Amino acid sequence: MTPFVHLNGDFVHESDAFVSVDDGGWLHGAGLFETMPAVNGRIFRLAAHLERLKRSAASLLVPIEPGVLPDEDTFVELLERNHLTTARVRLTVTAGSMRGEDAGGVPRLTVCTTALPLTPYAPGLYERGVAVALCDHRVSPSDPIAGHKTTSYLPRLFGLRRAQHAQCFEALWFTTAKRLAEGSITNVFVVKDGVLETPPLDTPVLPGIARSVVLEIARTIDVETREVPLTINDLLDADEILLTNAIMQVMPVISVEKHDISEGRVGPLAKKLLEGYRACVAKECGEP
Repeated sequence: MTPFVHLNGDFVHESDAFVSVDDGGWLHGAGLFETMPAVNGRIFRLAAHLERLKRSAASLLVPIEPGVLPDEDTFVELLERNHLTTARVRLTVTAGSMRGEDAGGVPRLTVCTTALPLTPYAPGLYERGVAVALCDHRVSPSDPIAGHKTTSYLPRLFGLRRAQHAQCFEALWFTTAKRLAEGSITNVFVVKDGVLETPPLDTPVLPGIARSVVLEIARTIDVETREVPLTINDLLDADEILLTNAIMQVMPVISVEKHDISEGRVGPLAKKLLEGYRACVAKECGEP
């Protein structure tokens, strides 16, 4: 059966969902998106995802008026129409048609939500840990889209593809000032002497939803956290390295290219934080 999507306020079959060839997302990559996990028919930290998208829209597109984005009931109905309880839900907002504006003089954004079965990462990755590569490209603090989750994603996918060709799971990006920033699809944490550290948001890095959850969990288990500038030396000298995103949750890193971290073994804090993350999801959404 053709799945349903929610497009500009209406539920339509995917085969009947069309976006104008004049859409700013299609023409210029002028768009934002959120990828969100649904468990037991509920989206984990939905409000945080929507608030992040609205902040980015106000900065890069236009402020989003009340009622433009789907509400929680709409997300629930989309899952029900697609007979899904556990799902990968994506909300995409683009600049809309570049030919003109609506009657109020404000561009009419294109808003589309999709829901697909969630394919989890293989359990063995969490048990064995993963390798990461160092990306040749750099994040510029002056880039206006840095720190936002935009549909202009080709550079990140390019970096990720090169890392995967090198048999690595993720590509880590640095800034033009040689500060550790983030992964192509993740936020990055390092553990040193029991302290959990991550680059501050003004590095710039994406204010990841999973990033904030991990910081929250760490504080509840009395792990000291710091948001501080980090360098390649901090990365290579780390006792543990962790990757986070909303679907992945917490992924342990055991090597940076050929350099082993913690003798190539998954560290204890990675295990605790992953356990705590899963418990947080279960508490808020119910057991999967």
